Amino acid sequence: MENISRRSFLSKGAMLAGGTYPAMMALGMLRPAPAYSFNLTGSGNGKKVIILGGGLAGMTCAYELNKLGYQCTILEARQRAGGRCWSIRNGSTNTETDKPTITARFDEGLYFNAGPSRIPHHHELTLHYCKELGVPIQVYNNVNEGAYYFAEGKGPLSNKKVRVREVHNDMRGYMTEMLAKSIDHGALDAAMTKEDAEKVLEYLMAEGGLDPDKLYKASARRGYIEQPGAGDKPGKIGDPHKLIDMLQSGLLDPDFYNVAEYTYELQMTMFQAVGGMDMIAKALQTKVGPMLKLGAEVTNITNLPDGVKITYKDALGEHALQGDLCICTLPLPVLSNVNNNFSGDVSRAIDYIAYMQTGKIGLQFKRRFWEEDDHIYGGITHTNNDLTQIFYPSYDYLGKKGILIGYYNFNDKAVRTGYLSYADREKLALQKGRLIHPQYDAEFENSFSVSWHKTKYNLGGWAVYSTDTRRDQYPVLLKPDKNVYFAGEHLTYLNAWMAGAFESARSTVAALHGRVTEQRLAYPASTKG
Repeated sequence: MENISRRSFLSKGAMLAGGTYPAMMALGMLRPAPAYSFNLTGSGNGKKVIILGGGLAGMTCAYELNKLGYQCTILEARQRAGGRCWSIRNGSTNTETDKPTITARFDEGLYFNAGPSRIPHHHELTLHYCKELGVPIQVYNNVNEGAYYFAEGKGPLSNKKVRVREVHNDMRGYMTEMLAKSIDHGALDAAMTKEDAEKVLEYLMAEGGLDPDKLYKASARRGYIEQPGAGDKPGKIGDPHKLIDMLQSGLLDPDFYNVAEYTYELQMTMFQAVGGMDMIAKALQTKVGPMLKLGAEVTNITNLPDGVKITYKDALGEHALQGDLCICTLPLPVLSNVNNNFSGDVSRAIDYIAYMQTGKIGLQFKRRFWEEDDHIYGGITHTNNDLTQIFYPSYDYLGKKGILIGYYNFNDKAVRTGYLSYADREKLALQKGRLIHPQYDAEFENSFSVSWHKTKYNLGGWAVYSTDTRRDQYPVLLKPDKNVYFAGEHLTYLNAWMAGAFESARSTVAALHGRVTEQRLAYPASTKG
């Protein structure tokens, strides 16, 4: 018989024995997206480029084009730059389409990231810009085995907070026990040699913590119910949760199994900008400040025979601006409401591509009880209710006060939450959160919530493609419509990530500059540098 291939073995065994993604990375079967050097030649010779949107993509386009000799103007509807790259601090304000403006009332020095909060270690271009712009970064603790799973339901473990490490290691034990028994009894495809099978068995026994009889018994890896210490304190290990109890309690449902250590983008090590993710946007803003017009809401985009005409309104009235070329980075749900003379294919693509419905709430507490009482430092608690996730801050450990992200939800859960008033969102976050952390009642101070699909000038979190829209609509926007180019995370395969904004900006700058200088440029422009 043929020897079993690496890929075949991974597909058959790794999902049970610990996750395919880490194994594929270790075997070099997944390649990270590298940061490429961006040394374009030639000059823009003062050509005027109007950039719509002052988020990361728009500011990066201006930053790179300015280096090449273009005159750029960025029109940003908000009174701040950065778009979704936004950290909520004391005094931050937001306006949703069906609600009054809300103002954050947090203590000075505290913040939470309403938009992106994590930088994967393989998003080299994001890290490159942090370095180039002088933005210090620190480790973001995305995976924490000491956080909780909380499943509402009717099972034996339902409505109880269960440590992540208990579920992970109990399931790892039971799954490897099953796989070890099947290998030991020759029930698997017998393509592996006897020696290979023995090595796999040894690995499975170590991976799952199995005893010599290939049975799963609880071990220290799932934690102690009494901690070991000095003197006569060896510690006490609890019994494992029964497999059937975990199944019946919903702890093996999709709310819990699609977790960080299996997802490529969320694997450690992850980073964050020191002081809040919008420090990246602020650093870019210092580079493009003279080109940036805040409070300038675009109302009309017109392709001219030899340029573009952009109409926008600000506090002083309506204005018209003409340029040679335009780069539009507006989120597509916003762009669909802007008057234009785009082609039918482009207009159709703008209307058809969907965006994620998503929201977050930050909750400020008098003390960091999650650290003091629960020994949770960073990481995420997962639930199957409308909270979906609770994020613990990965900064200011052992500080006096702190802000939790009390929910981070998506799709139907985000829609339900988004309809609520600000006060009722807070009520929901506290009602469901106290089931896990009863300290909420005594320690809560105030909140600030953002529903991105209801936030003016966003109307969604990030682009979400179906097979059809990726095939039919996505390619349309990768090309310019006459003198208007399009850029943003929605025009990459890195949707939702800051890296998408940066990669798209570079790709668009390369295409535009190639056209102006009559060079055949493609992004990436060169090998990794």
